[in-house]
Amino acid sequence: MYEYVVRRVLLNIFVLWIVATMVFLALRVLPGNYAVQQFAGANLGSIDPETIQIAEKELGLDKPLLQQYGEFIGNAARLDLGESFRSKRSVWSEIGDALPYSIELGVLIVLVGFSVALPVGLISAVKQDRWPDYVLRGVAIGALASPVFWTASIAVIIVLKFKLFNIDVIGQPHIWEDPTGALKWYVIPMFAGGLASTANTMRLLRSQMLEVLREDYVRTARAKGLRERPVIMGHALRNAMLPVLTVMGLTVATIVGSQIVLEQMFNIPGVGRLLFQSIFLRDYPLTQGLVLVTTFVIVTTNLVVDILYAVLDPRVRYI
Repeated sequence: MYEYVVRRVLLNIFVLWIVATMVFLALRVLPGNYAVQQFAGANLGSIDPETIQIAEKELGLDKPLLQQYGEFIGNAARLDLGESFRSKRSVWSEIGDALPYSIELGVLIVLVGFSVALPVGLISAVKQDRWPDYVLRGVAIGALASPVFWTASIAVIIVLKFKLFNIDVIGQPHIWEDPTGALKWYVIPMFAGGLASTANTMRLLRSQMLEVLREDYVRTARAKGLRERPVIMGHALRNAMLPVLTVMGLTVATIVGSQIVLEQMFNIPGVGRLLFQSIFLRDYPLTQGLVLVTTFVIVTTNLVVDILYAVLDPRVRYI
């Protein structure tokens, strides 16, 4: 196991280098840069090229591309992500301000998604081809077919139409500061995002449960006189959860930086919204830092999921 973890860590470092290189090149392919975007956004009309050159020199954008790349990779290896062009603050500070909002929303989305998907998938498999199965499968297909922004928009219309509660998109409280206000702010995006992530997990769990319930060891357990509940929960569910664990791990891994649409709709200053703004402004250091941090979270979560495989299934051995 130790050697496997070491190999995976080295592989993750290689993946981070590939992602860093790709995002560096992708940003330079986009038309314009931060200096040009700022002058264009200020509607200053025709700008003297010398003014643009002075701004680019101050930002280090006048250096050769290879030199910029070498400095970026070298600084990233020392965990120095640079300073944001826009705010002149360190990228780590910008991420530190946005990350709690993304984690709050992401955790709520995951809790809603898993609390719905797991019991729905289990009941749908146990009640195969009966009316609960048809109803729950219909719900899952509806959730899969509904874009998250559409679900959120419908929910906003209902809340405002019937005046259920006020949606405060200006106060921006954290849950530990104002739990009631924060939940009112998060309730629509968390349910919209949770339902969107429910369908795949529910359908996978249902198909895995149906496959496991046909296995010989399940029939043997029933033949020995075990009650249905221990057979389902103790024998079938544990084995059916192994493939589902991968999907759940990927869902958890994407709670940081994947809720761009919801964060834009509800004015949540999280990582996704910050990433969108940084790309639009061509804020190279901030965009590169956000992508690297998000990638690190994803590859690390995948490693943890693989290790959990061996914990849940003793048959799994990593060499």
